[in-house]
Amino acid sequence: MAEQRVPLGEIATTHGLDGWLKLNAFNSDTATLVAGRSVYLDLGESQATLELAADAKPFKKQFLVKLLGIDDIDAAQRWVGATLSVAETALDPLEPGQYYHYQVIGFEVFHKDGKRIGTIASLLSTAGGDILVVKEAGKEYLIPAVKEIVDKVDFDSRSVVVDPPEGLLDL
Repeated sequence: MAEQRVPLGEIATTHGLDGWLKLNAFNSDTATLVAGRSVYLDLGESQATLELAADAKPFKKQFLVKLLGIDDIDAAQRWVGATLSVAETALDPLEPGQYYHYQVIGFEVFHKDGKRIGTIASLLSTAGGDILVVKEAGKEYLIPAVKEIVDKVDFDSRSVVVDPPEGLLDL
């Protein structure tokens, strides 16, 4: 079975002339991007497995990443728009009750009364916390992923039960 890859972000642009890339990370708290780590770049028809030449550096709301073998702006430009992923085994272990964003994508979301709301399409990381982006029949619901609203995350049934405040799903 192929090793599970976990997307960490998208290459937004180059930085400088020496092959550095700017990464829009899906999780701004990532500590996974360290020197020597193998990463995967996927740009549709083009894919590559490369090694980080240095630890990622926070830069404004992005990270600067330097990959072995990408030593100038021309080589870096080729990967703008690529998704940067790591092997699932490279992720830090979590405490009980925690999960990585990618693990709940596709889970069905139900109201505590049993009514189906939709399917988790993505998660947004904001300063105020994570937001579940739930889609159903052309509608999109933004549900804060906080313990006051999320009652249960069930990995066996691939479902999430929420108790949203009145009116949240009407927005």
